[in-house]
Amino acid sequence: MKKHLNTLYVTTQGAYLSKEGETVVVKVDGDARLHIPIHTIGGIVCFGNVGCSPFLMGFCAENMVGLSFLTEHGRFLARVQGPVSGNVLLRREQYRRADDLETSAEIAKAIITGKVANCRTVLQRAIRDHAGKIDEKSLREAVVRLTRRISLLESENSLDELRGLEGDSAHIYFDAFDHLIVAQKAEFRFKDRNRRPPLDKVNCLLSFFYTLLMHDVRSALEAVGLDPAVGFLHRDRPGRPGLALDLMEEFRPCIADRMVLSLINLQQVNARGFRRMESGAVTLTDDARKTVLVSYQERKREEIMHPFIGEKVMIGLLFHVQALLMARYLRGDLDGYPPFIWK
Repeated sequence: MKKHLNTLYVTTQGAYLSKEGETVVVKVDGDARLHIPIHTIGGIVCFGNVGCSPFLMGFCAENMVGLSFLTEHGRFLARVQGPVSGNVLLRREQYRRADDLETSAEIAKAIITGKVANCRTVLQRAIRDHAGKIDEKSLREAVVRLTRRISLLESENSLDELRGLEGDSAHIYFDAFDHLIVAQKAEFRFKDRNRRPPLDKVNCLLSFFYTLLMHDVRSALEAVGLDPAVGFLHRDRPGRPGLALDLMEEFRPCIADRMVLSLINLQQVNARGFRRMESGAVTLTDDARKTVLVSYQERKREEIMHPFIGEKVMIGLLFHVQALLMARYLRGDLDGYPPFIWK
């Protein structure tokens, strides 16, 4: 259990939440572990096997405290909300901002800057951790080029130009990606990014992790009352979760890409964990998929210092913190959206 930005996250399995006077009580095995006055809470997010009394549900609704339930792995299930919902006002503001191309470009710039900065950090970490095993010259050149793109982003205010810089940065980053693979090179050669379907083992892993990320980010957005379908960088398209795709951009390099590299370099996955379909698509075997999912869940339990709020946060809760920061920005509580920048 941990509290961030006035939101209580309950991840302890078997925990039960109830009302006691003006206080929310969290019990585990019958023992009260936490007492929090209702007026200090903006929301409660419950993961997995966490129960809640109907009296507390009504109490939260009366006090405008959003109560959300997710699976243990972060898939959104349901949200309890009072009769006068702040979600309606928040979503209306989200729609207004999305219709304004200037505001959309401002938010998109922050998101892309976070993504490119995190790509640069992945390369810098590789130089630091694998000196002598990699082509340092090529990686350092890529770092310099990404740094220039970050500088160029600061002066751009057009969505199309911002997308162009994002695409250019992605090419620079993925052109250097193969140098980051220092084990099993023959089996895990990376040439370029391909998807729908992925045509090699590395792209298979990347696509799988991006799917996991998208579901977690979408759940986080649902939990704070934002509409995952209406984005700023990714414009409206039927069936596409635009805002979820927006918010996950900053997490791709530092969570998904790093997980792929760790699994390969530590030889936690090998060539036997993949199969090629008749269509040419490469997919994971059941055993390899289980290994990947277990590794992802373990990674999400690790803690990291959040650069903006200055608190230690479990990686699995980063998505919820960023969704809250996006909501706070849209409500006018923040001057700009602060992307997650990995350090």
